[in-house]
Amino acid sequence: MSRRTSPVIPGFGLTLGYTLTYLALIVLIPLGAMFVYSLQLSAEQWWGLISSRQVLFSLKLSFGTALLAALLNGVLGTVIAWVLVRYNFPGRRIIDAMVDMPFALPTAVAGIALTALYAPNGLIGSLFPFKIAYTPLGITLALVFVTLPFVVRTLQPVLADIPKEVEEAAACLGAKPLQVFRHVLLPSLLPAWLTGFALAFARGVGEYGSVVFIAGNIPLKTEILPLLIVSKLDQYDYPAATGIGVIMLAVSFILLLLINVLQRRIQPHN
Repeated sequence: MSRRTSPVIPGFGLTLGYTLTYLALIVLIPLGAMFVYSLQLSAEQWWGLISSRQVLFSLKLSFGTALLAALLNGVLGTVIAWVLVRYNFPGRRIIDAMVDMPFALPTAVAGIALTALYAPNGLIGSLFPFKIAYTPLGITLALVFVTLPFVVRTLQPVLADIPKEVEEAAACLGAKPLQVFRHVLLPSLLPAWLTGFALAFARGVGEYGSVVFIAGNIPLKTEILPLLIVSKLDQYDYPAATGIGVIMLAVSFILLLLINVLQRRIQPHN
């Protein structure tokens, strides 16, 4: 008679209970409370909030700069991940460790440093004939800084799992570098790239600390949605603040759902 070996972790019922409890306490209950609190707004107040010029501009600015930053990091992160995985050079480990710097650095410190560098009288900003800080360009720059690790760290293990011999074999068969990337690397990289893009985009939409200083917080020019929520809280207008949060959450959920559906469609089936 064979002896049953005990599993490493508890059974399905216990682990599922822990999972649902943790999910409810950390995610579902706070989000549910936000939805319930926003119900204090009447239909007219909801429409006034959604159609407000200030809210619409901040919505467009926050999602537009987050999308642009995620796309830029999609390109820059792919190149950085490729260099770190495929090449050995002096200082590679230092550069690899520096990729995680936005995770370790407080976002407010990053925002102050970026503002000091890219302000019109800053070390870098003074070299350009146009303003970087206190513009949407400065907001995008801050978001690129804080979201870069998501793309790099998502792509690195996938690139490491792709044998270099596969690329060399394709090149020996006459494939051009672009053809090797398109037909050999891209099918394996695209699902991971979309995951990194979605993570960077989601972080960028809700980012506050690194953006609030370099944005300048000018209404209808550089005012992001998180700052608008904070300003409503400062005015003790809690229903409006939660209402803006619900709008932000709904748009983010729809966009991330579309990205997830696209990722599932292109995911190679075994």
